[in-house]
Amino acid sequence: MDAPTQPLLSPAYVKKTPIFLSFTKWVLKIVMWVIFIFWATLIFLFPAEPVNELFEKWLQLSSGTVFGITGCIFLVFSGPILIIAFLAIVYLVISDSGEEELQEKRTSNCPRFRLWTFPVLVDGPFGVVSAAEFIGILLFIVFIIWAVCSYTLKNFSLLAEFQLPSKLECYLMLELSGLRFGLIGLFCLAFLFLPIARGSVLLRLVDIPFEHATKYHVWLGHLTMLLFTLHGLFYVIAWAMDGRLLQEILEWKEIGVANLAGVISLIAGLLMWVTSLSPVRKQYFELFFYTHQLYVVFVVFLALHVGDFIFSMAAGGIFLFMLDRFLRFCQSRRTVDIISATYLPCGTLELVLSKPGNLRYNALSFIFLQVKELSWLQWHPFSVSSSPLDGKYHLSILIKVLGEWTEKLRGNISNFCKEKQELPFQPHSKITASVEGPYGHESPYHLMYENLVLVAGGIGISPFLAILSDILHSARENKTCLPRNILIIWAIKKSNELSLLSTVDMESICPSFSDKVNIEIQIYVTRESEPPLEEGKINKTVNSSVFPVLSGRGLSVLVGTGNNIWSGIYVILPVLGFVLFMDLLNIYYINPFGINSWWYKGLLFVLCMVASVVIFGGAVVGFWHLWERRISESEELEDNQMKIGMVQHINGSMEDKESSQESLAGTSTIQYGCRPDFKEIFGSISERWGHVDVGVIVCGPPTLQASVAKECRSQNIRRRCHDPIFHFNSHSFDL
Repeated sequence: MDAPTQPLLSPAYVKKTPIFLSFTKWVLKIVMWVIFIFWATLIFLFPAEPVNELFEKWLQLSSGTVFGITGCIFLVFSGPILIIAFLAIVYLVISDSGEEELQEKRTSNCPRFRLWTFPVLVDGPFGVVSAAEFIGILLFIVFIIWAVCSYTLKNFSLLAEFQLPSKLECYLMLELSGLRFGLIGLFCLAFLFLPIARGSVLLRLVDIPFEHATKYHVWLGHLTMLLFTLHGLFYVIAWAMDGRLLQEILEWKEIGVANLAGVISLIAGLLMWVTSLSPVRKQYFELFFYTHQLYVVFVVFLALHVGDFIFSMAAGGIFLFMLDRFLRFCQSRRTVDIISATYLPCGTLELVLSKPGNLRYNALSFIFLQVKELSWLQWHPFSVSSSPLDGKYHLSILIKVLGEWTEKLRGNISNFCKEKQELPFQPHSKITASVEGPYGHESPYHLMYENLVLVAGGIGISPFLAILSDILHSARENKTCLPRNILIIWAIKKSNELSLLSTVDMESICPSFSDKVNIEIQIYVTRESEPPLEEGKINKTVNSSVFPVLSGRGLSVLVGTGNNIWSGIYVILPVLGFVLFMDLLNIYYINPFGINSWWYKGLLFVLCMVASVVIFGGAVVGFWHLWERRISESEELEDNQMKIGMVQHINGSMEDKESSQESLAGTSTIQYGCRPDFKEIFGSISERWGHVDVGVIVCGPPTLQASVAKECRSQNIRRRCHDPIFHFNSHSFDL
């Protein structure tokens, strides 16, 4: 079936940004780029002698100020990233107040390559790496090589000035090398915490979701711990050769570096590093999760080890992470109602969670879920399987029953259903949840392509069901900027997984959708050679239950990706509070009492960070919560009426799930006993779709991602002038 030749247009849907706001955003972009380039260049050139001399002059000029050396170092190395965060808040608020056309963000009429979506490396330790990521990796490698070489030459030059015995010279060379590796590791630490702030304004600015940025944290973590390990190893070797190993390890200086604190910090870091290695993490995930909480010990004892002025070089990223962590803690205190729970025959649970109407998310969002009846500590990430257009007051997730936690969840739901059937008028147990999120892309990038290829493996179909529902709802409302051609390639092990498609009834969402968008679904059942005898009954659910929803306990709006104004105030006020605390501490305590102890000043620095987050951030959270309650009360009547209708809709949809199979029959083909041949599939797309941009989104295991990325790269390299350009995007969450 041919898709429409013209995109769907709706003047009401397209919102132009005023010229003044567009100009302001353009200026903000330039300023942020200039600050970032200055910051990155300073770090890159810091090993050079001229830069060191300029930095020393800067410290001399500012040593007599209120903030002292610590404040000056903080301003130079941590200040830029915080200033960029401030400007990013303004940028996002402006973007929110005057929405640009999605058409401006879409691919142009002339297809072209993009650094972020062109896979360069496919097989290797880094996984799938785009051209932009490859450039970033190269820059870090060049920086490490340059810094090590530069500092090594400095060490030789410094030792050459003194006539020292060869043995002593060897000791000093090892200690100086260890010192240099520690400094380089500290620069890497400045970046380490930036990718794991889930609701970070910086990630939202560049539109990189947390699940994608996690791999940057992994790469930086390996690099940082390698450098810190070399830092400690060189010192240990030098001390051991000099016969003073135990004495040096246990030393805790007042003026100077506290060695014992550094040993404790390094041990905590090594435990996190070892348990985060892929074989250990996949086999013993809980060990990895609990051990990673040692980051608190790692950071605190690092501050005690090096003192306040050295620690301040990496404090900016750590402070932003602390803000995000505290906000997540506040959001997760809310208990969220589970509206309904459905157990599908493929061993998958569908949970529908209550949410307030003013909490935004898009079809590629995800949440972290905790069920207190199962564990008070475990949080698990799940992609959202519903579109925000499915309903204002709920969102859905699909949970594959694989491990112990998910097995317990299925058991609890089954027990609840039995209790409800046996004692319908008696009080019975409830299943409650806490949620962090939703997080994800700032913009629905699946709408930026007129041609989409969605490749899923097993439960990886979950976010694509949300995309499908989102596009169908938008098509029904005649919104603009919708994909014309959608090809879904789904590889599953057994045919009972087909019941997942029953969660989306395309015909009821958008009657005659085939007149507006061309949807094709190719399903590959890899472990069955022929259809089952009762194929027509595969969409029947095993059990389901609808829970009370009128208590109003929806997801909290206290999330970094929520209201831009409140989340902006939440970042700005604690930063200013931290500066105020440090100022007062210097004026009324450190300077008058002559506090010179490095480790103690490092502890005070960390305490100021924590106090500013809790006091100023907590105050913002309190007012934000009151604002949320006020909004909720004003919409309470509407909410309850909508929720009653929502329960009726959910009940009805459970009864009509089998009808969704009929709407899928005309758009899907099922092949048994084989896997998708991506070379053949992408070759066919090239012939049918022609010279266009094709967005390829993959959600599945690393092997599937690698196969698709390899074919995208191959097609793009071998393409002719009239062939499409394939843009690779991964939506897989791999901790």
